[in-house]
Amino acid sequence: MKFVLKWVVNGAIVAFLLMYYSNASFLGAITTATILTIIAYVIGDQIILRSTNNIVATVSDAILAYLVLWVAASTMHWTISPGEILIISLITAVAEFFIHRYVFQTRMSVQRA
Repeated sequence: MKFVLKWVVNGAIVAFLLMYYSNASFLGAITTATILTIIAYVIGDQIILRSTNNIVATVSDAILAYLVLWVAASTMHWTISPGEILIISLITAVAEFFIHRYVFQTRMSVQRA
């Protein structure tokens, strides 16, 4: 369920902003958002968030988002600047911060029970 939440939130943000800032197609934007979400869930939520804290996981998710979006934009020849990729990454990071808080809060509730 947490993955679905992350996919919906990140998918909406990344896909919308990619199509707004570049010539990305809907399919290309959704595919990129899905790939980003899978990688961020495995690395950011399952590895980094579990072993560190929300701030470290959020910063790593922002860096990861920038790298994935930059590679996707370069590969698919999208018309998007590094600054626009940075904006998308930072907005995604803000959303990730709140997703991590929710995930961590839920995990703490389960551990107490």
